[in-house]
Amino acid sequence: MNVIETALPGVLIIEPRVFGDLRGFFMETWNAADFAAKGLDPAFVQDNHSRNQKGVLRGLHFQNPGPQGKLVRVTAGAVFDVVVDLRASSPTFGKWVGTELSADNKRMFWVPEGFAHGFLTLEDDTDFLYKCTAPYAPRSEHTLMWNDPLVGIAWPVAGLEPIISDKDASGLSLADAPAFA
Repeated sequence: MNVIETALPGVLIIEPRVFGDLRGFFMETWNAADFAAKGLDPAFVQDNHSRNQKGVLRGLHFQNPGPQGKLVRVTAGAVFDVVVDLRASSPTFGKWVGTELSADNKRMFWVPEGFAHGFLTLEDDTDFLYKCTAPYAPRSEHTLMWNDPLVGIAWPVAGLEPIISDKDASGLSLADAPAFA
């Protein structure tokens, strides 16, 4: 697999080896030994799967306490996937990075603990799958405002009104979010 570093230390784009022929393709999406050889050794405890229509914006979610590391990917459709650094002691605190994940490019995104995460679906019937290093803890979950001007995420929403849950629409500003140490 190919691991691509991003502008946020620890946030990685992962390109698995894909073997394709006229029948289709095969790829490993998780192999503990291969990931450990690349310096990634998460202990996953939960897998999640969501299906969304075009224009759905989910996030930006994080848990504090009980942060989750996430290995995310798309198996049908496409998303613009975003992470925001919420580690107060980090020189990149409040900075974001985004990438397109799709069934076509088969890329994965590693989101370490200490980051808020969200995505915007770019196609109908998009299947988004992710592995988590900590279980979902509703009492620890927070939402960072998806359109916080302090963060300034350049979502690809031109001509589109994102479909957002009430919870996500009432997200916290960066200034009010419970940051990590």
